[in-house]
Amino acid sequence: MNFLTKKKVFFKTFGCRTNVFDTQVMMSNLKDFDVTMDEEHADMVVINSCTVTNSADSTARGYINHLKKLPKNPKVFFTGCGVWTKGESLYKENKINSLFGHSEKEKINDLLQKEERFFKAGDLEHLDDTIVENFVGKSRAFIKVQEGCDFRCSYCIIPHVRGDARSYTESKILEQITTLASNGFGEFILTGTNVGSYGKKQHTSLAKLLKKISQIQGVRRIRMGSIEPIQINEEFRELINEPWMAKHLHIALQHTSKDMLKIMNRRNKVLDDLELFEFLSSSGYALGTDYIVGHPGETDQLWAEAMSNLHRFPLTHIHAFTYSKRDGTPSAAMKGEVRGNIAKIRYNELINIIEEKNLEFRKKLQPLNILVETKKDNIYTGLDQYFNKIEITSNTDLIGDWVRIENYKIEGQINVAKF
Repeated sequence: MNFLTKKKVFFKTFGCRTNVFDTQVMMSNLKDFDVTMDEEHADMVVINSCTVTNSADSTARGYINHLKKLPKNPKVFFTGCGVWTKGESLYKENKINSLFGHSEKEKINDLLQKEERFFKAGDLEHLDDTIVENFVGKSRAFIKVQEGCDFRCSYCIIPHVRGDARSYTESKILEQITTLASNGFGEFILTGTNVGSYGKKQHTSLAKLLKKISQIQGVRRIRMGSIEPIQINEEFRELINEPWMAKHLHIALQHTSKDMLKIMNRRNKVLDDLELFEFLSSSGYALGTDYIVGHPGETDQLWAEAMSNLHRFPLTHIHAFTYSKRDGTPSAAMKGEVRGNIAKIRYNELINIIEEKNLEFRKKLQPLNILVETKKDNIYTGLDQYFNKIEITSNTDLIGDWVRIENYKIEGQINVAKF
């Protein structure tokens, strides 16, 4: 393909950090196309979809409809987790031009050159070979260390669209991080479908991997995606005071009622979870969690128990969902559904509790180490070691810089400072 006639491709990424990494893999494999950051200039749009909730499916469908209104009427290629749930219907309805699954994404350069429509769902056993050299539009680098999940939580569709747990080799991960560190990246976020399961089948562990990553020149801070409480063992606990560990962990509780955890087929237990959170908090950690509200069986009594327990947890962040029925999961057939208006009230109660806890945490006014990521006018935005957002007013270009802030103010849900 002639350089002067390269077609432009726009990537739209929905969902989790794993999808963010997958999009970078696709960008890295584009040889005969240019990536554009403006959808209106695109000849083709690749949608990297999420299917964790019905809302995620609806959002992707809405975006597809939006693309039809663009002046260039770009070709639409659909990939990601939604391939296995809504992909076939979108293809049959001619809402999209073509579709390809996770295992096919490294072939994207050839796929986008096909004139005819195609449907290539692929398999759920693949692991990528691509070494990503840059993250477009990012100061932090996301590193996928594993794929899939062996847990079978009753509400979750993800094992059906990502497959069983499988890990990248340690050498591949270290090569990936070494490459990005040599290109100026200093903060790395380890991601995957179930990060804490890393290395289980290779008789290694996430803790061993973290130690080796920390020894790579240029690595300043390591964050992790969501980890299960039962995956934080003694080996992991020994690392929590290392200077390269971000002082924030996201640990997936999903609920704080022991009966609800049983209904959800979860492996964690409330009292064990509380002991873990108190231990981490005593070491200065900010702690986030995932939480599902309104799952079938969540009675008023169980909700009251859950909130009573929640107040005891030293939480600072939350990623909350109202329950979304996913066809084919055990929860979809359960009785005792919670009405939408009740779920919404409970959701707001949960959010308010955690926002208050986050505010109390930030009132401690500790020195903040920030990686600056974005700029608008003279206001720079970044995240500190506790995963709290800060806005910094400065006349100096701070994009991509590490900044230490000791004097700042708390305004609502963010911190603000001058530099």
